[in-house]
Amino acid sequence: MSPVLRQKQGPAATRILGVGSYQPDRVVTNDDLSQIMETNDQWIRERVGIIERRFAEKDELLVDMAVKAGNAALTDAGLQPSDVDTVIVPNCTMPAPIPNAAGQVADRIGVKAAGAFDLNAACAGFCYGLGVASDLIRAGSAGKVLVIGAEKLTDVVDPVDRANAIIFADGAGAAVVGPSDEPGIGPVSWGSAGDLVDTIYMRDHKYIYQEGQSVFRWATTQIAPIALKAVELAGLEPSDIDVLIPHQANLRIVDAIAKRLKAKGAREDLVVADDIKFSGNTSSASIPMALDHMRKAGTVKTGDVVLMVGFGAGLSYAGQVVICP
Repeated sequence: MSPVLRQKQGPAATRILGVGSYQPDRVVTNDDLSQIMETNDQWIRERVGIIERRFAEKDELLVDMAVKAGNAALTDAGLQPSDVDTVIVPNCTMPAPIPNAAGQVADRIGVKAAGAFDLNAACAGFCYGLGVASDLIRAGSAGKVLVIGAEKLTDVVDPVDRANAIIFADGAGAAVVGPSDEPGIGPVSWGSAGDLVDTIYMRDHKYIYQEGQSVFRWATTQIAPIALKAVELAGLEPSDIDVLIPHQANLRIVDAIAKRLKAKGAREDLVVADDIKFSGNTSSASIPMALDHMRKAGTVKTGDVVLMVGFGAGLSYAGQVVICP
């Protein structure tokens, strides 16, 4: 008789136990950028909706920011590093493919012998990571997972490229995921459009290139249906959603997604994240950072039903419905 393998079975449901974020101290206004390139405050606000953003100093690394956001999420969850056994760091701006960020972050936080890996789905990274974390726990492969979206985009943006330097910024956002008696994280709605890979890529392996108009058209037409699919997978209706947190790519894109959701039954009083105004586009960090900022500001409260959807280079996209911790 052939041997029979044993497989683990985890809890039926998961939830977010705590969130945290970190931004560098250096605030960069639109007027600051106008000193080094041909632009101005009005042009930037009208084009992308950004008022200011945060830039890390040269010696502040992606790993440094991830550690601070991860520690904040653990504190918010009331947990110790020893309570976590897996660390996932979605990012697309580590300076080299190896070593990964996750192993270093886990060690510095104090999560010893952690399962640790990076995940690159660019601006969709956090939602990808959250989906993976939830499924790892439900499969019995992990107990509690720390997911940290972290980016140092100033390392990969040409500082005088007006099309991109006005948009991107640095920071990190994190969530602790654990088991739950009731579902707190819905199924992930994800996918990719690899035929559009040339719309966002690293030019000459150095600086980000983005075909802005093509990405804008794609995001404003294709992301709302993906978000609605996440609502459907969660067994809900658009009217059940309290808060919408799209990737903070461009305020015009955020507004267009919200408008399409309202046309499909979302409430007129739907709370919509606009963290990009003061944080810029921080890629995989933008969604957890926005959630943390909104909760601290009181615009999102415990128990709210939150629809998150990320999208970006790849082109990759992912979203899910979660209950705010």
